[in-house]
Amino acid sequence: MIIQSKKVWLADQFTAAQIEMEGGKIAGIYDYGAKPVDRDYGSERILPGFIDVHCHGAFGFDTNDAEEEGLRYWLRHVVDEGVTALLPTTITQSEQVLTAALENVAKVVADGYEGAEVLGVHFEGPYLDMVYKGAQPEQHIVKPTIEQFERYQKAANGLIKYVTMATETDEDFALTRYCAEHGIVVSIGHSAATYEQAIMAFANGARSMTHVYNGMTPFNHRANGLVGAAYRLRSMYGECICDGNHSTPAALNLFFREKGPDYGLLVTDALMAKGKPIGSKFLFGGNEIEIYPDGSAHLTSTKGLAGSTLRVNDGLRILIEEAQVPVSAAINACTKNPAACLRVDDRKGAIRVGLDADLVVLDRDYQVLQTYCMGKGMLDE
Repeated sequence: MIIQSKKVWLADQFTAAQIEMEGGKIAGIYDYGAKPVDRDYGSERILPGFIDVHCHGAFGFDTNDAEEEGLRYWLRHVVDEGVTALLPTTITQSEQVLTAALENVAKVVADGYEGAEVLGVHFEGPYLDMVYKGAQPEQHIVKPTIEQFERYQKAANGLIKYVTMATETDEDFALTRYCAEHGIVVSIGHSAATYEQAIMAFANGARSMTHVYNGMTPFNHRANGLVGAAYRLRSMYGECICDGNHSTPAALNLFFREKGPDYGLLVTDALMAKGKPIGSKFLFGGNEIEIYPDGSAHLTSTKGLAGSTLRVNDGLRILIEEAQVPVSAAINACTKNPAACLRVDDRKGAIRVGLDADLVVLDRDYQVLQTYCMGKGMLDE
């Protein structure tokens, strides 16, 4: 199959080009108009497929629910927002609940499914700080141990690829180093770490930070905190929830300006409430949450932010149009950078011959016209 557009995202710029897809891969890239095509998108933008490394669920399904059909439905319909790969994300709970959640993801992956590719599991908690826990249930927060983590990884059939952890609670950085040695991304989050402790975590293998600004020590000119470390550690990845609610457009601009084009990550932190009506109420980690008119999710008990219902294509629009982040940095944040962070950039995150044919076609309003997963068009046109 060959498609073309006058705006294909190649080499950090929009270029008139054709893309040939065969066997799930990008088989060729040619000059616009060089060959007969199956679909001409005119001046609509063709980007690499979006990758979301932090998303809990949608359409009434949460990763912790351990429901096979719920996960399958999510993977099949998240393509509506241009997502071609993701990490189903857990929330702190009992070992029994988390084990079942991991086993469910492993089973669906082993049995096969349709839609966005599961690149692994994002294990958010239970190794978190009690003060910066956010909506995570404190009764299930525990100290990190290699022994327990190995049980979780066994249940996941090796699929845990990203762990959010308050690294200052990790004695001698034992689990941090273990994960780094096994190719698992350690992301500092829900953490009371100081700037200095973040430096040491980075030195011991931490590779990312979870939803920067949220669930972490703030920046102060005399106590720089994790936010200061996110600015200063240029080669450390950092997530931002780009919904305009968790962080203002000005804060997003500052973060991505400091982080540069290669290390910022656009994430949704989306909950099961995504795709459900405003005012809907759900249980998240045992706590009741409600969806506000702006799409944000709040704890009904404290009114505190608990997550989002953000779609990645909308996050990209907010980054470019509202936060005024440079186009290349914004696109990289949901394509190239998450692929590189997860070390799958040898097959994901860019439009290049030999890589997976994961593509998204956007109109001028950032609405998704088509999503190609491994060369297969997922939306009716």
